[in-house]
Amino acid sequence: MKFIELKLTGAFIIEPEYIEDERGFFARSYCVEEFEKRGLINKIHQCNISYNHSKGTLRGMHYQIGEKSEVKIVRCTRGKIFDVIVDLRLHSPTYKKWQGLELSSENHKMLYIPQGFAHGFQTLEDCSEVFYQMTESFSPAHAKGVRWNDPIFNIQWPFSTPSVISSKDQQYPDYT
Repeated sequence: MKFIELKLTGAFIIEPEYIEDERGFFARSYCVEEFEKRGLINKIHQCNISYNHSKGTLRGMHYQIGEKSEVKIVRCTRGKIFDVIVDLRLHSPTYKKWQGLELSSENHKMLYIPQGFAHGFQTLEDCSEVFYQMTESFSPAHAKGVRWNDPIFNIQWPFSTPSVISSKDQQYPDYT
């Protein structure tokens, strides 16, 4: 597994290292020791699947606070997404900065999202599926969000108007 640090401090792209033969390939998608030797939190509590019918669907921007603040490891298992993270850690050198990247079933890349980041994505293909591993269980009392098109972040989404977005995600406030 290759860990490539992103411009947002503490966030990584994780690329599998393939062992290929006539059958196809084999690659690790998770290894406790690989995370531990980099000092990354890796205690997985919950895994989720998000299936999205339509290209242009937008989910986000979500995060949890306090004792339920979570690390996420995100992978696109079907289709293709534009995955976005925003650093909301007050004393971080990359505070209020965002980064987006393409995750797909073809590139097999995963995104390691540290605690204190908001996360969301927009689908680039119909029938896209996303697999999340999280270090905390979902807690409605700790769940927060910021508006996907908040001008303070100025996220450059592939489609400026989502084809589908939940009313909950649409109603998140601007970040203050």
